[in-house]
Amino acid sequence: MAIPTTRTKLPAEIVIASEICTGCGRCINVCQDMCLIIESGKAKASGKSKFGCYGCGQCMAICPTGAIQISGRTMSPEQVYLLPPKSNVIGYEQLITLYRRRRSMRNFEDQAIGEELIEKIISAAVTAPMGLPPSDVHLLVFDSKEKNHVFAKDFCDYIKTMKWYFSSINLFFMKPFISKENYEMYKQFVAPLCKEYIKSMKKGENTVTYDAPLSIYFYGTPYSDIADPVIAATYAMIAAESLGLSTCMIGAVHPMIQHGKRAKIFRENHGIKYASNEGLIVLFGYPAVHYHKGIKRTFASVVRV
Repeated sequence: MAIPTTRTKLPAEIVIASEICTGCGRCINVCQDMCLIIESGKAKASGKSKFGCYGCGQCMAICPTGAIQISGRTMSPEQVYLLPPKSNVIGYEQLITLYRRRRSMRNFEDQAIGEELIEKIISAAVTAPMGLPPSDVHLLVFDSKEKNHVFAKDFCDYIKTMKWYFSSINLFFMKPFISKENYEMYKQFVAPLCKEYIKSMKKGENTVTYDAPLSIYFYGTPYSDIADPVIAATYAMIAAESLGLSTCMIGAVHPMIQHGKRAKIFRENHGIKYASNEGLIVLFGYPAVHYHKGIKRTFASVVRV
């Protein structure tokens, strides 16, 4: 048995060099799938795991002698690295300052973002905790304002073909079959937003991706956890802020391109490999406006139990 993903449906292989295993048991403690046991003072594969080794690499990372090697499910021994020293870690005050300085930005300088910065953003995003490995998150990178404009225009042309879906008549007939909340969102946000997208693009104004110099579409697959693309996108946003860039999440595109034949054609035309439960676009750019004040936000509730 193995946990399926689009990248692999086989379990990883555990190889233990018993001659250098000290039997310390650290690997047993961190393995959450009962893949390992101690026998005769040495670690060995149990053969009784719940899901088969899914290649998290925890045992390989914790082993003090390097006795454990994991191969498969995109994992290999070469992927193990020494952790940076704790002295390099920023403190809470620095971190919260970074968070508080970040604001959603749709006004960007007409300045390209170099490949080095793009790679740094992606390198940070891939460190995000993303469900069970290997990650099923996919990234589609639009690395110029021209590419963003073409994508946005194609999207507007696509939703033009769905105008009936947002018509008053269709909403009237949909009302008995959807929740009150969904009806309100469709009527008061989704339908007006799509009409605004089309209206603005007709005037040559891109209010979908705002002609940002860089955007990255994070999306999952039918197998992936719905939170995975969002967490990866959040890491990318924080990394960009640390690099002097501003960002904005765009969540309206993803749900519109998931269902139906036209949606499938749109995805195929833009190299989007899968329909998925969750996904979003993040815009990146050098800020064209600068804030000197922030605005406090709140949760709907915080209940301690």
